[in-house]
Amino acid sequence: MQRLSGLDASFLYMETRSQLMHVVGIMELDTSTMSGGYSFVRMRTQIAHRVAGMPMLRRKLDNSALNIDHPVWIEDDDFDIERHVHRVAMPAPGGKAELAELCGHLAGQTLDRGKPLWELWIIEGSADGRIAAMLRMHHAGVDGVTTADVLAQLCTLSPDEPDPDPDRLMQTAGGSNRTAMVLRGAVNYFVQRPISMAKLLPTTAAVPFEWLRRSRSKTSMPVPFAAPRTVFNGPISPHRAIATTQLSLADVKRVKNRFGVKINDVVLAMVGGALRDYLESHQDLPDRPLVALVPVSVHGADESGLVVNGTNKVTGMFTELPSDIADPVERLEKAGELSRRAKEHHADIDPNILRAWAQFAPGMTLSTLMKFYGDRKLSMNHPPVYNVTVSNVAGPDFPLYFCGARIAAIYPLGPIFHGLALNITVFSVDGHLNVGILTCPDEVPDVEEIAAAFDRQLKELIEACDD
Repeated sequence: MQRLSGLDASFLYMETRSQLMHVVGIMELDTSTMSGGYSFVRMRTQIAHRVAGMPMLRRKLDNSALNIDHPVWIEDDDFDIERHVHRVAMPAPGGKAELAELCGHLAGQTLDRGKPLWELWIIEGSADGRIAAMLRMHHAGVDGVTTADVLAQLCTLSPDEPDPDPDRLMQTAGGSNRTAMVLRGAVNYFVQRPISMAKLLPTTAAVPFEWLRRSRSKTSMPVPFAAPRTVFNGPISPHRAIATTQLSLADVKRVKNRFGVKINDVVLAMVGGALRDYLESHQDLPDRPLVALVPVSVHGADESGLVVNGTNKVTGMFTELPSDIADPVERLEKAGELSRRAKEHHADIDPNILRAWAQFAPGMTLSTLMKFYGDRKLSMNHPPVYNVTVSNVAGPDFPLYFCGARIAAIYPLGPIFHGLALNITVFSVDGHLNVGILTCPDEVPDVEEIAAAFDRQLKELIEACDD
C-alpha cells in the first residue's frame, strides 16, 4: 500500500459534481507518420504495452470506514486497458470548435473511483484527417511535473521506436491490507501528526508577520482575498468549456530578448492583456490589477525539515497581473517587475509548508464544506481569493510522437473551483507555445474570445520589437 499525502487526498475531499479535480491534456496528432496508417486497435495495444511499465497508471484507491487517516493506493489486479482507452467521433464538420465542444463535455464528467483514476479518449472524425487524444487524470495522483512525466513515458522521440516488452509488468503499489491500513493510519493520526504540528507551528508563525512587513514596504505578494471581483469569480456548474491557441515560441523568445525579460514574464503579460481585452469588451474591467495564482513545483526541494511524501509536490505563488495597463510594452515591463517581487517573497517561505499543513486535511469535514460552499453559492459573499490560475510548464524543444503519430500540439488544462472559474495553462514543446483555457460556460460563455486575444497580444508585442 501507498498512503496518499494530505495534499493528494485533499483533491479527493474537495471534489464535488461541479468542482471536478482532474487535469486534462489534449494532443492533436498527425497520423501521416504512423507506419501502416492509423488503427485504433493497434494504438490501444501499444498504449497497453507502455502502461505495463507505468505502475502509477495501474493503481487505484482503497479505504476503510475504520481508517482515520488518508486513503491508500493499491495495485489494480483486474486492470483492463479497455476500461481506460476509448474512441469517439467528433460531430461534423470536425473542426476546432467541434473538438473543443466534445472535449469540454468529456472534461465535465467524473472519473470512476473504483478503478485507476485516468482515461484516454481517442477522438476521430477531424476534417483535416488528424486525430486527437484527450487524457484525463485525477489531481490526487498527479501534479504538473508528474503529468509531464506520464506524457514522456507514453510518447517517443521517433515514429518507429519499438514497443516496450508487454511482459515487463511493474508492480509497486501492492495489494489491500485493511488491518495494516487502519493501524498505521491510527499511528499517523495520534503520534505522527502531533509531532508534525509541533514542528510546523514555529515555522508558520513567522509567515504572516513577514508578509505584513513586506506589504508595508511594497515588496510582498498580494494577500489572498484581495482580488477585484470579475465575471471569473462566480459559482460553477458541472459544465466545462475549453479554448486553445498555439503561438510561436520563437516569437515569444524574440520578445523576451528584445525587452530583457523572462518567458514567464511574457506569458503573464499576455494573460494580463488577454483578460483585459475580454473584461473590457464585457464592461467588467476593474481599475486595479487582477491577481493570479501560479502553481510552483517543489520537486527537489529540501524535505529534511517538514518531510511530506506523496505525488503532489506543489505550492502556490500569488502575483498581480498588469491588466490595468493599456500599453503592451508597459504591461510587459510591469509583469516582469511584479513577477520578480512575488518570486522574492515566495522564496522566503518554506516550500513544503503548504504540503505539510495539508496533512491535517479532515476528509469528511472538507467534503461537506465543499458541497455546502457550492450549493449555497457562498463564493459570491466574500472577495475572491484570486482571479485566475496561470501555469507555465516548459516541455522539450523537439518533436514527440504518440504511438507513431507526430504530436502537432499538446494543450494542458487544469481544474477550476467555485469562485475561481478560469484556468489558463501554457505548455511549450517543439517550437510552439500551446495555451489551454478551461472555464465554466455559465460564467464565461465565450471563452474562445480569450484564446483569440492571446494571438493579438503576441502580435502587438512583436510589432513593438521593431519600434
